Amino acid sequence: MTLNQWRIQRLSNRNFLIVLSILVGILGGLAAAALKGLTHSIAAFLQDEVQWEYKYYLYLFFPLIGILLSVVYVRRFIKSKQMAHGMTPIMYAISRRSSRIEPHNMYSQIITSALTIGFGGSAGLEAPIANSGSAIGANIGRVFGLNYREITLLLACGAAAGIAGAFNSPVAGMIFAIEILLPEFSIPAFIPLLMSAATASVISRLIYSEPLFHLLTDDWNLDALFFYVLLAALIGLFSIYFSKLSAAVNSWFAGITNPYRKVWLSGLSLGLLIFLFPALYGEGYLAIQQILNGSYHALLDNSIFSGYSQYGYLIVLYALITVIAKSFASLITLNSGGNGGIFGPTLVMGGLLGFAFAYGLNLTGLVSLDIANFVVAGMAAALSGIMHAPLTAIFLIAEITGGYMLMVPLMIVTSIAYLINRSVMKHSIYTKALAEKGDLLTHEDKDRTVLSMMKLRYVLEKNFTILHPHERPMDRRYDIIHTKRNIFPVVDDQGKLLGIIYSERLFEILLGESNERDKTVADLVQKPADTVLVDANMEVVMNKMNREDIWILPVVDKSGIYMGFVSKSAVFNKYRALLMRQADYLG
Repeated sequence: MTLNQWRIQRLSNRNFLIVLSILVGILGGLAAAALKGLTHSIAAFLQDEVQWEYKYYLYLFFPLIGILLSVVYVRRFIKSKQMAHGMTPIMYAISRRSSRIEPHNMYSQIITSALTIGFGGSAGLEAPIANSGSAIGANIGRVFGLNYREITLLLACGAAAGIAGAFNSPVAGMIFAIEILLPEFSIPAFIPLLMSAATASVISRLIYSEPLFHLLTDDWNLDALFFYVLLAALIGLFSIYFSKLSAAVNSWFAGITNPYRKVWLSGLSLGLLIFLFPALYGEGYLAIQQILNGSYHALLDNSIFSGYSQYGYLIVLYALITVIAKSFASLITLNSGGNGGIFGPTLVMGGLLGFAFAYGLNLTGLVSLDIANFVVAGMAAALSGIMHAPLTAIFLIAEITGGYMLMVPLMIVTSIAYLINRSVMKHSIYTKALAEKGDLLTHEDKDRTVLSMMKLRYVLEKNFTILHPHERPMDRRYDIIHTKRNIFPVVDDQGKLLGIIYSERLFEILLGESNERDKTVADLVQKPADTVLVDANMEVVMNKMNREDIWILPVVDKSGIYMGFVSKSAVFNKYRALLMRQADYLG
């Protein structure tokens, strides 16, 4: 008796999912600890073991080396020569790939992101570990033959475990999975997500217990409420800038086809930026912790501007320029072949903006703001605006800083920043690319959502009688009479579709009711109302059918080779099946 058969007999599906969610949590916590430990070990070796007098010069090359090693690993060991980066591929897997994630992501994400960020790539660890955790959950579910609903739940458990393990924040990990990955939350999903996130957090803390930030705060001052609102508005505007910059940088790098050219260009650019702004090295959390500790001048330490650290306004200016530099550095890292996430850079940019805002106002002597509180609020606002994830921002920042006393300011700044960004950017930085391709799973429009989940190849019908241009209807009399179809594709010797002929016209010829008896198929063929590419989005297919008011369309590839037909009846049958699967998933 196999393990799967034994569990079917002894355990209910719900209890088995809880067991698997704990297993996913354990593996996700181990993966998070391994990634943090490996990344920080590489960074510590490069920063502590290398002689100080040469460090500035080596900073120019460390990011280049890290990205190059990451690209070489992918091209050497990943069969597809490509590897998904960021949260977007996880969402795509849920909506378009039946929650399938390639198994190599369980370890490849750890290796490539540790190389990228450990060598100074300006990115975060959260997206790689979420990818790794999602791959763990999805593939465990597939091993046990679970259905789409259950695999998707375990995938989300893996992502929650990754975030919880990376930040030691189980509540934020669970909320992240609900807010970002699960299209609609259902109560049965709550317990597995909670168990997975909590387990991962415990495992990660046992192995790698170093907290992300230390914050000591008693409370927040009601008199500062106006300034929290003002900060949120400014960061909301910044989040719009960053979202648009992300699209522009991504488009620019997409035009560079040679992967090693991207490496050299980005590596040297990053090296120069880090040389000027050392806080850009790696995740950048150290600079935020130094500010929380009150060491504001440390932002300029180890830079060529360190001699000016006694000038407060220059510190503010340097912090603002560092934010702009960080936005470019993180996007360059992620678009050049390096592996990392935008989550971490978002926290750093928000924290620096909060610092510059509060410290700058304090220098005027008109107000006295708690700078640490505004740093924390800035991180939450940036995360909410850029990611469209206000709940994740609130609980993540509260957990990683211990700033639970700031819950009200966090709620205010996250809401305002989110609303400002959403008023201009309909989709978050994660979902924009999916939405533009029609691959975004959303429940605002259920028809479009179900159609986006449907793949044309699954409804492609091929059992049609193919006619060739040199043939006459009488030559194919038997095939024409005995077919169950009323439409015949006409295809040349190379397999290209020339047109179609309807059965009514052929039957008239075969019954002698037409004077076209001696005509060849080439003489009888007619152009179809339209054709469909085999990789077309199903929403496009249905729009074509509705526009032409027809029930069936021929399908071809990009070269015009005949592939089959797609009919409304096949689409509707698949649509009903997907609705049933979706209802099962949400139930």
